Amino acid sequence: MYIEGLTVFVVFFDFCVSTRLPLEVFQRYPSEHHHHNHKNHLNNGNYHRKKLQEHSAIKILYQVGNSEEDLPECNARSVCNKVDLYDSPWVERQCQCTGGKSCPMDLSTDDGHTFVEKTRQYKVCESIKKLPKCRYFRDTTWSITLYQNNVTDQVIHCHCPKNALTYLNKRNVLHMHAGELAFQYLFSCSPQTRLRCQRKEPCRLFTVRKRQEFLDEVNVNTLCQCPRAHRCPHHHTDYGVISVKSFSEDIIKTYSGYCLPS
Repeated sequence: MYIEGLTVFVVFFDFCVSTRLPLEVFQRYPSEHHHHNHKNHLNNGNYHRKKLQEHSAIKILYQVGNSEEDLPECNARSVCNKVDLYDSPWVERQCQCTGGKSCPMDLSTDDGHTFVEKTRQYKVCESIKKLPKCRYFRDTTWSITLYQNNVTDQVIHCHCPKNALTYLNKRNVLHMHAGELAFQYLFSCSPQTRLRCQRKEPCRLFTVRKRQEFLDEVNVNTLCQCPRAHRCPHHHTDYGVISVKSFSEDIIKTYSGYCLPS
């Protein structure tokens, strides 16, 4: 047992929770996987494209700094833009494309550069049309590496089979140069389950981080299927949702949604 490394991880984990630990790593349960060029997501994209037109000045955030010059260069298949469609659309710039490439900013899902997962779009600099298909449980569909300077690098490796689920499969501590550490989170695919919710069991989990005033970053995980004639809340402010836990002085909160009669 590597006790020293474990101690460092716990200390660094607490530090990251209060700064820039990506919400995806709080994902305790499988969630609907991203797909590219999927018809259902195209329909969602059309809805949000119309919604975007109603907000002419879409909010743009930067994962580090306050301008393009502060962003790191993208690695191969790094996510360069993260588009959030949970409420009013906003974009978080992750990195700068190299070699004269540009990172897509619009809400199109059929541009060959976009992965969709729930209410997010992940944009990459390269074409993803020839990306290999992941094997269940074995392959890493994407990885998120968090460096000590608070820079995160999310890299797409393969795409899950249709209707698959993604889950946090493994955590690694990486020893970098000059004695620095980085923390890597690996996500894999699993088949979709159709488990029915039991009595008093939550059907959906919301992890919410306050980014700016009136701007929340939300990760949504569906836990089970509601019984017939019932529905599961879709938003953390909906009726049937209660707060269950807070992290790091209320910077991150979790909510549970429960099945309601339709």
